Amino acid sequence: MESKILINSIVHLPNGKFAPMPPHPALLCWLICTGQERFHPEKQAIGLAGLARSPWQQTDDTATRVDGVTQHAHVLCNPLYTTYTTLPHKDRLSVLSVLLNGQPLGFGLTPEVLASEAVSRLPRKWQRLLATFPQDTLWDEASLLELLDQSRPTLSLPARKGLLEAMALTAYRTQSEVAVVDLRLCDDAPQFPGLTSALGLCWIHDARHYQKLIPHLPLHRQKLEAFQKEYWAYYDRLLAFRACPTLEARLALWEEFDTLFVPTTGDAHLDYRIQQTAANKDKLLAVLSHPEIPLHNNASELAVRRRVRKRDVSFGPRSPAGVAAWDTFQTIAATAQKLGVSFLAYLTDRVSGHNALPSLASLITERARELNLGASWA
Repeated sequence: MESKILINSIVHLPNGKFAPMPPHPALLCWLICTGQERFHPEKQAIGLAGLARSPWQQTDDTATRVDGVTQHAHVLCNPLYTTYTTLPHKDRLSVLSVLLNGQPLGFGLTPEVLASEAVSRLPRKWQRLLATFPQDTLWDEASLLELLDQSRPTLSLPARKGLLEAMALTAYRTQSEVAVVDLRLCDDAPQFPGLTSALGLCWIHDARHYQKLIPHLPLHRQKLEAFQKEYWAYYDRLLAFRACPTLEARLALWEEFDTLFVPTTGDAHLDYRIQQTAANKDKLLAVLSHPEIPLHNNASELAVRRRVRKRDVSFGPRSPAGVAAWDTFQTIAATAQKLGVSFLAYLTDRVSGHNALPSLASLITERARELNLGASWA
């Protein structure tokens, strides 16, 4: 097929000369998706280096189409790098797979798993049976599902899913192949909480809830406007704290939060929204303990937008090779931009075989020494 495309890719010009036609889309797709094995390990190295050089990460996801079927593109990033991983789902197991940089999920049974909420919701007879499972074994997903099918065939799907998540989370936190993320900055999607020891929420996402309020009474509109002014004034003080963190400012901002987010405006909708913000105090004020993290999740939002624009133009890959190509080259392009490297120069260097430019993973390590993204953890 490719040879026929090349033979027919010539056009006769009015002056009697011949010129090559633009490459056929099928040929372009074939050239982009095949023979890229040299670049896929670079994507893996970028992910490993980015995870190892910062205790905090930013995450987000967006829908994408693979051969006409809806899947999800997951973004993992910080100021050093950005990776893209396309998976069929966006549930907690998928997020764990992203945090593992594409490594296969493992499943471990420990006393922590047996004491978890997922197991405590099971009938006591199944809790006792689970306690008989070996606790020094690391299962892969296929082996564990086969074991559950044989020993717990009537276990409901929600209960099975909760058990798998608890076991996968335990295995993730005890493995040593990939750096374990301490804090994730994200939105308040239900699949994100509990996967890392700390969670930071985006202030911009929280503020959007107030923008969606449409009070009808003039008094309620005035109260909303007045509250939003105080909201952004407090946000500006948090920005100032990031630039110059002190213990006195930290304590003052922590106490000021309780003064500002009190649901006593008299507008039921505004009071409910204020109450929801107040419930997320620890997550919204994670910056007081770790000034390195931003107050918003714009970095991953912008990374997601790259995939959305690509999706708008190209609709979506049609094969596993196409998925790998999309993820790999968007990872390399986005990371090169953050590191100040020309994406075209980098590709030219690698395709030509010169390999004169340092790897992006090594540049991540060098840049991490300058930024010191884990200073507050140290």
